[in-house]
Amino acid sequence: MKPLILFLCILAPVFTVAQTDVTRSFTISGKLKKLKDTAARVYLYYVVDNNRATDSAEVQNGKYRFTGNINEPVLSRLSVKYKSGQTDIEGPMNMQKDVATLFLAPGKLKVTSIDSFSNIRVKGKGSSAHKDYKKFEALSKPFNDSMRVLSDAYNQYRSEGNTAKMKEIEDQAGLLEKGIKENVFHSFIKAHPASPVSLLILQQYAGHDIDIDEIEPLFNQLSPAAKAWPSALQFKERMDIAKRTSIGQMAADFTQDDTLGNPVTLSSLRGKYLLIDFWASWCGPCRAENPNVVNAFNKYKNKGFSVLGVSLDRPGAKAAWLKAIHDDKLAWTHVSDLQFWNNAVAQLYGIQSIPQNLLLDPTGRIIGKNLRGQDLHNKLEEVLGK
Repeated sequence: MKPLILFLCILAPVFTVAQTDVTRSFTISGKLKKLKDTAARVYLYYVVDNNRATDSAEVQNGKYRFTGNINEPVLSRLSVKYKSGQTDIEGPMNMQKDVATLFLAPGKLKVTSIDSFSNIRVKGKGSSAHKDYKKFEALSKPFNDSMRVLSDAYNQYRSEGNTAKMKEIEDQAGLLEKGIKENVFHSFIKAHPASPVSLLILQQYAGHDIDIDEIEPLFNQLSPAAKAWPSALQFKERMDIAKRTSIGQMAADFTQDDTLGNPVTLSSLRGKYLLIDFWASWCGPCRAENPNVVNAFNKYKNKGFSVLGVSLDRPGAKAAWLKAIHDDKLAWTHVSDLQFWNNAVAQLYGIQSIPQNLLLDPTGRIIGKNLRGQDLHNKLEEVLGK
């Protein structure tokens, strides 16, 4: 079952940008109205040159200030720490009241917290990106609210074991997701081609497994200036990889060592339907899917089907990799360079999340992607018969 998705992930600055020597300064001049006597420090979190940056500023007379350098507008987060002795507001951070999302851009930003810390008003040179972000929030709110209701109902029916109602919710969520795509993402990008918010939501919308036929036309709508931002250039590289790994393309050849240190070349395995399975011993969802792959392997291995496991295990974790192979009874060829996310094969195929897989036909052409659960069995039955 595809999980119900709330399009709220853009609130977290989780994306990275390509490194560049071109940086521009920003200044945040903050003002706290009702928290003047209770706030002690304000913290700023953002991403620059693929690194998470953290800064803090002392609150004096209800004011705080940040300066720094970024190479393009980025989503950031502000949070407040209160003075000790404020018993009415001390305790765990309240994400609704104590955290504010700011679209940070070069220039001088004036940020005013109105009633709570999170309720901010942004003015000044460089504030246009934040205003665009607030427009997108307002546009997506009705859909997010509806998706929350469906998600709560789905969880309730699942706890009751009511599969018929669960299916109804899935169908409703599918229609709502289509509406979100057309009426929120597509329309916002079309209306704001030069906005950094459009690039951000496109990256988040595309996810780790880019549907190139859907995403490339949206990317092409961005302005030339937006396409020149560092993260846009990096995203373009990901789209190029997605093209090379789309269904119908020949799988790029590679060589990597197996568990005994012997080199294994992908093209040497042609002649069978082959599942390239990207996984790791530390990956819980991968380990949960392994029994399904084992069942498929045992069912079709004598009909011309095999598996090649590509592990993204960490440096120095060969023992954990081998133990997982043994414990999960993965009786097929395994390769890895034990370089974690820098695994050379993962880099070649643009793998940024696991589990992922590719199904190749006997000639080495890609005929399926990310086939899990019953979908894997259905595809193998289609090409190999019952």
